[in-house]
Amino acid sequence: MPEPAAWRYDKITKPMFDVPAGHVTLTGRVLTMTGDVLADGFVTVENGKIIALGSRSELEAGSSSVEETSGTIMPGLINSHAHLNWDGIHDLARQSMDDPRPISAFKAAGNMLKSLKAGVTMVRDLGFHDMNLYSKQAVEQGIFPGPRLKVCGAAIIQTGGHTYWVCREASGADEMRRAVREQVKGGADLIKIMACHDTLEFTDDELAAVIDEAHRNGLPITAHATYDACIERVVRFGVDCVEHGGSMSEKTIALLVEKEIPVVTTFAPLVQQSQPDIARQFGIPEWKIEERKKAIANPARYEGLVNAARAGVSIVFGTDAGSPAVEHDVIAPELAHMVKVGVCQDNMDALASITVRAAAVSQMQDRIGTLEVGKEADIIVVDGNPDDDLFALERVMATFVAGRRMYG
Repeated sequence: MPEPAAWRYDKITKPMFDVPAGHVTLTGRVLTMTGDVLADGFVTVENGKIIALGSRSELEAGSSSVEETSGTIMPGLINSHAHLNWDGIHDLARQSMDDPRPISAFKAAGNMLKSLKAGVTMVRDLGFHDMNLYSKQAVEQGIFPGPRLKVCGAAIIQTGGHTYWVCREASGADEMRRAVREQVKGGADLIKIMACHDTLEFTDDELAAVIDEAHRNGLPITAHATYDACIERVVRFGVDCVEHGGSMSEKTIALLVEKEIPVVTTFAPLVQQSQPDIARQFGIPEWKIEERKKAIANPARYEGLVNAARAGVSIVFGTDAGSPAVEHDVIAPELAHMVKVGVCQDNMDALASITVRAAAVSQMQDRIGTLEVGKEADIIVVDGNPDDDLFALERVMATFVAGRRMYG
């Protein structure tokens, strides 16, 4: 493994925000995401871990620190594609180029609080310059409360490529390797590349180099890839995940299945921008609102992803939070749309995309994503039954990260 980021050598004697991971037993309906639903159950947490769960009848009489939730207890939610330093305002380019870094940091801080309130216990932040490296440091050193963070540092793009104004530009294979090493040195958990927009980006040598360098450093690499030629190319070259997805041929889908490559879908910008009352608050122009209305009503737009899901490609929840009109507490609209268009079979499948499958994308499935004895206590309590009504997730009553009560 590479050397740790410089900040990991700091000795922190007293965190500014030090929420204890105490002992608590939560009672209510328990949705474990392992296949079990306990209509009247309990989950006991101690020192950040789940130490017991089961039917309430199994709970020992006189147990201490029992909280009657009257809600559904389930694993914390994971947003696998977000941008904490963006706030949903329409002009992302100007925001990215003009925001002073302290303002970007404040935006991330606010969005971390919004995420916790929405039941999001882990965020996979896919870039805004290299600012997510500092968000991760702030959370892990107890400087500011937030969810778990998996961060890429700055996304890597060819010089002048798609969203060059918020990425690390590079040209040539050697410079691609340097760009990867910079993110690794800063403490990145993964590497992200922007592999296309209207055209394919990176030469073959550049693409091979950036993927190889990520893997040499022991990090997974994910690619912004939105249509068939791009998706097929990055998967063939060896990326570990596809962001967004789009049109896909049978050949490309077969390659995804063969290599077991997941796709993180991001429908929320389309969903939110197609609603005039929401879109206008964020400065979305009228022509784009009309364009989004037509797009969201077009089943052909989703055929590639639906066919991929039916073929066995793992579909994972992400909202592209921070993008125009998508705030960091927008969860249920994305999940509902995933079910509506057919990339998820039903509500339980959608909930798996934001819990157990999301944990696997970040190689955290042995620690979080389901409620099981021995796993870390990333838990939320919801007012209602989200497996029956996904919009119950808009009524989060409590959020625990590693057994620490972060909201509620």
